[in-house]
Amino acid sequence: MNGSSYNIFNSSNYFGWSETQGVLEVIQILLPEIVLAVFSMIVLLGAVYSRKNKTTSIVFWGTATTFLLVSIFIIFRGAAVYTAFGGAFIDDLFSRYLKVLILLSAAIILMLSQDFLKRNNLFKFEYPILMTLSVVGMMMMVSAGDLMSLYMGLELQSLSLYVLASFSRDSVRSTEAGLKYFVLGALSSGMLLYGSSLIYGYSGSTVFSEIFITASANEKSLGFVFGLVFITIGMAFKVSAVPFHMWTPDVYEGAPTPVTAFLATAPKVAAMGLFARVVHDAFGGAFNDWSQILILLSVLSMLFGSIAAIGQKDIKRLMAYSSISHMGFALMGLTSGGLEGVQSMLIYMAIYVMMNIGTFAFIISMEVDGKPVSEINSLQMYSKTNPGRSMALLILMFSLAGIPPLLGFFGKFYVLKAAITSELYLLATAGVIASVIGAFYYLRIIYYIYFGENPRALDQTHSLFNQTVLVISALAMVLGVVNLFGLEFVSEIAANALVN
Repeated sequence: MNGSSYNIFNSSNYFGWSETQGVLEVIQILLPEIVLAVFSMIVLLGAVYSRKNKTTSIVFWGTATTFLLVSIFIIFRGAAVYTAFGGAFIDDLFSRYLKVLILLSAAIILMLSQDFLKRNNLFKFEYPILMTLSVVGMMMMVSAGDLMSLYMGLELQSLSLYVLASFSRDSVRSTEAGLKYFVLGALSSGMLLYGSSLIYGYSGSTVFSEIFITASANEKSLGFVFGLVFITIGMAFKVSAVPFHMWTPDVYEGAPTPVTAFLATAPKVAAMGLFARVVHDAFGGAFNDWSQILILLSVLSMLFGSIAAIGQKDIKRLMAYSSISHMGFALMGLTSGGLEGVQSMLIYMAIYVMMNIGTFAFIISMEVDGKPVSEINSLQMYSKTNPGRSMALLILMFSLAGIPPLLGFFGKFYVLKAAITSELYLLATAGVIASVIGAFYYLRIIYYIYFGENPRALDQTHSLFNQTVLVISALAMVLGVVNLFGLEFVSEIAANALVN
């Protein structure tokens, strides 16, 4: 890693005379997470005793503003590398890149949610508080340097998301989505814990740097390899990789649409960041072992996600399978290994988030007679009633399909290039085939909008903020081809912090 390094709460300063100084330093290192955690608790206490609609609006705006301010603080933190709690928490440029992406996407999704929640009697102060706690967990995930801190961040994120998925208590589908998510999430957590116990047993430590030494041995025990497999399976659940994707379509469809938008963006970034952190920092010496697993997960996710999306009639389920396929492409970059592989994954995730935010800005506003709809058929001849929004959605669908010269094409270009550089030709070929298959269901949406039959007018429920996000996202897909908004340079620096 580059830059100065501080190790807080190790044996030399935690039990020595500099204990007070160590506490102050660790607070400074964890300041973004501490600010969000304290903010959520203060807001919770204040909102409970007021319970006014005006207070809820203030909580929404205050939370989004806090997300933005914390992200700005992280951006200007410099290039230094900090570790806390004996290496259990790592604050480097890799984690900061992902944290900014998580915070910005969470802030935008939160503001997109307001009108939908108000129209459907779900405008409650608990929503932004749960989102904040979930974001704290995600930030912990991407900074994890120990199996225990990894699990703590993962569970804080997951428990908040379980509640958000079932936030519409009067909806059977939302309740079912939350229950399915909880049960399958508990299963994945169990596998992760079992794998962690095996790794601890065979390496003698839960710290990634210590595990790395065992993973680098020429002959690894079978139990250690089994531990690696179970940890990989647990993380595969979180990124919706096939065959551990079964929760994704039902949860995406059943959860309130703003929650679905959140699930499709920030948690995916955090999970992929955690995946990269674990395989490089903890199991970097066992590349040949975990790369084979990731190749299989990547191929299955890309192909199955693309094929399964073809028959979907609900746009939220379609986006679920689209997400599965896209995570396969991100895993392709990670599988390639090295600086170029991690960089391509970081670029892909940033572009993926931009495309999904814009798409869900449209989906959130889909209503007929005041009730949310998500059937693709409801978009029949939408271009006649709203040509501007139709054009924006067309650009986003083309970009999701990876059609040049839009920004989505460059996301796939970088991961395919990384795979070819690593001589993973069959994996790259599977990616190209999946892209061709995936283009069908994106183009089918465009066909309905411009050439469909039996027009069904959607309500004009979109807010100014919703409209602005949709237009900016569409423009970004076009204008980003100039220099990718600097993503290539920034992602290289972030990837270098992890790999070197």
